[in-house]
Amino acid sequence: MQSKRMLLLAAILSLLMTVAAVPPASAAAPYEAYNYDFYGDAVPLPAPYLPEYAITGKSLGVGDFNQPSDMYVAKDGAIYVLDSGNARVVVLDNTLNVKQVIKSFDNNGKEDGFAAPEGLFVSEKNELYVADTEHNRIVVLSNDGKLIKLIENPQSDILPKSFKFVPLKVTVDNADRIFVVARGVFEGIMQFDTDSAFMGYVGTISVSPSIMDRLWRSLSTKAQKQQMELFIPTEFASVDIDSKGFVYATAVDINSNETIKRLNPSGQDVLKRFGYWPVKGDIRFRMFGNNSGPSKLTDIKVLGGGMYVALDSNRARLFTYNDEGDLLHAFGGRGNQLGVFNNPVAVEQIGDKLAVLDKGKNNIAVFRPTAFGSLVREATIQHYSGNDQEAVKLWSQVLRLNTNYEIAYLGIGKSLLMEKKNEEAMEYFKLGMSRKNYSVAYKRYRREVMKDNFGTFMTVLISLIAAFVVYRFARHALRRRSVKREAGFY
Repeated sequence: MQSKRMLLLAAILSLLMTVAAVPPASAAAPYEAYNYDFYGDAVPLPAPYLPEYAITGKSLGVGDFNQPSDMYVAKDGAIYVLDSGNARVVVLDNTLNVKQVIKSFDNNGKEDGFAAPEGLFVSEKNELYVADTEHNRIVVLSNDGKLIKLIENPQSDILPKSFKFVPLKVTVDNADRIFVVARGVFEGIMQFDTDSAFMGYVGTISVSPSIMDRLWRSLSTKAQKQQMELFIPTEFASVDIDSKGFVYATAVDINSNETIKRLNPSGQDVLKRFGYWPVKGDIRFRMFGNNSGPSKLTDIKVLGGGMYVALDSNRARLFTYNDEGDLLHAFGGRGNQLGVFNNPVAVEQIGDKLAVLDKGKNNIAVFRPTAFGSLVREATIQHYSGNDQEAVKLWSQVLRLNTNYEIAYLGIGKSLLMEKKNEEAMEYFKLGMSRKNYSVAYKRYRREVMKDNFGTFMTVLISLIAAFVVYRFARHALRRRSVKREAGFY
């Protein structure tokens, strides 16, 4: 009997130890994921991504990275890391093995190299573009590291004589037009044609003084006005391009609600901003102390399916949006653990994973999507692609994981609206707190009801009118007969 009790006690202790050894789900993520609801409150979410591993120069066998500044994943899966402090480009294949290290190249028979390069891009032709910042040029190399051309000393009547070309970021469209973010250039993104000739600027940022600035200026003397700081546009910080040739760019502007732009070939900003709040990272933040101030979106990556992710260097967070400007989720933070950052400078996509280059830690942190993150991504892609029935199924699965996720209600509502199921869409827009979409669904539903019941309505109306006419005619006839009878005609 005593031995049975001992065995039972041992089994209970073993069970307790097993349960205690399993960490809670939230312990896997060293950060909190969240979204903003209709009222502007930060609502906790299941983590859309979890840290998987980190890549260092030492782990790759090429020596430590030294202040890496940019990263790009090419169409063939090759990963290009711009190791700025070591003035080199480290190229990895899709299995994360070192494929090539580019430290120099032949320039007309002379060995040449980089000086504190800040940005890089790989074109559809698999050509490598490097913003060789301190050498004041763009270096274009073949995929085997041979020099194709240099873009330097742009000439144009619209450029000042004292202009100094200091490229920071670069991207290229399918027509081989080159877009460059340059230091000290406030007119917009510099654009070059296929012959490397400067074409002009795209995406000029307009800046307006605040009410207080205007008031102070109106009260100032002429001499004070001349000494006041000019209101000049803000520099762009990063640039990327989608499959349709639209340029995505971010600008660090604390006074703007349009720090992310999507520029069409004409240079017009066509980014959709239909969400609850502006597309600018955090909408609520401390004004003073640690982690204060608005988000500083210093990098952007187009993910496909209408989605894009922006990197906030101020609070080291990632903000993912859909094509209509809805914030899907935000996560990240600062720290020493795997998955949080010191000084993040670039974000890229490796398959269905995200990779963040950390200049402070000299590594690349790779994140794998969770079940929640994968469902949100797939549902967004299906809706963007017009597969609304499939999108509804996926959004329904998202709601099983988080019933407070308003974006899922909106996603179902929009899909139902596309399928002309207006009455059902109204219910989901109500749950998603979207008055604008609810109004659209209501108007369509009202029109649908009128159309379906117009025949019956008109039949009843005509019958009532006819009955009223017959009634009036009969009543008039009876009155005439009564008058004639009283007058002795009958």
